[in-house]
Amino acid sequence: MALAVLDCAHFTAGECRSCTWLGQRYDDQLAAKDASARALVAAPDAVWLPPLGSSPAGFRNKAKMVVAGPAGAPTLGILGPDGAGVDLRDCALHEPVVVAALPVLAELIRRADLTPYDVGSAEPVNRRGELKHLLVTASPDGELMVRLVVRSTAVEARVRKHLPWLLAQLPAARVVTLNVQPEHRAVLEGEREIVLTEADTLPMRLGAVTLHLRPRSFFQTNTAVAAALYAEGAAWVADLAPARVVDLYCGVGGFALHLAAPDRQVTGIEISADAIASAERSRDEAGLPGTIRFAVGDATAPEHAGLLAGADLVVVNPPRRGLGHDLARRLEESGARHVLYSSCNSETLARDLTDLASYRPVRARVFDMFPQTAHAEVLVLLARDQRSE
Repeated sequence: MALAVLDCAHFTAGECRSCTWLGQRYDDQLAAKDASARALVAAPDAVWLPPLGSSPAGFRNKAKMVVAGPAGAPTLGILGPDGAGVDLRDCALHEPVVVAALPVLAELIRRADLTPYDVGSAEPVNRRGELKHLLVTASPDGELMVRLVVRSTAVEARVRKHLPWLLAQLPAARVVTLNVQPEHRAVLEGEREIVLTEADTLPMRLGAVTLHLRPRSFFQTNTAVAAALYAEGAAWVADLAPARVVDLYCGVGGFALHLAAPDRQVTGIEISADAIASAERSRDEAGLPGTIRFAVGDATAPEHAGLLAGADLVVVNPPRRGLGHDLARRLEESGARHVLYSSCNSETLARDLTDLASYRPVRARVFDMFPQTAHAEVLVLLARDQRSE
């Protein structure tokens, strides 16, 4: 693992400050994240495994690029303080296959005359342009999902006209879509997705498990660390041998599919219908329809409390805001012997652990999903304290 400070001309020039820890050596970053998580979780009796590091560069599987400037010479990156585009096509965090694709996609913008959207005008009548964002996701096999976030469908015919050229120049592009986001506000994508290719999912092969990503599905931005996270969780759960598992934030099935085992019932719930469709496809391709069930729903809603009845293990991987008091209370009342908690925010994890007073952390580990920043993923296995029963 490289331990030196990552050099970035954009950071040095003050053009991009997204990587807030870029000036620190990577080994120091990892040690600081581990120390912070241990202090916040405050579980001295838990077995803390050494933090799992990442490649300090070239790890990010997704590029979320704001498109700015003229169609003939677009910038792909972010907007500066003055509203002008800052081109970050060479961002060192992105996987090499993403970096290599961005110049081809910039040429597509030029060929199809996809005028970038003007975010500067407050008056609707003065707003110009169609193309808002370019979203590119890479699979472990080097395939790509390319999404053009546009203001309307006015450019659809032009994009379709140049699609054969794009697929010839960028054969790794498995899925190409238009996402329609008509609102003038800071929203990355809209509700409507127009798939332009025959394939509509991007297979993410993680060892023996292949997850399918649809355009609006969430997946961790660091594929290698995500694979390690799921594998670690599966290893911890194997020692427990639960008969019934409930995954309350199952997404595209990452934890649920890794926890599949003979004579084990796994139920996953997720608010995104696209994510559930992806999870079901992965389940069916793996030949597991009889042991894993997925459902669309809000894990925090009281009407789903019945899912927890009879669960031996509950898996939670909530957004940064954490579980919240109500869901933590329902977990307390569930009777489940174990909770596997994957958190991207150690502060809300610590708050939730206070609410989960009947449980104690027994295993924990930091997974560095986000090098060059203060963020990390923390996996904690909780066991119900027998004295609380």
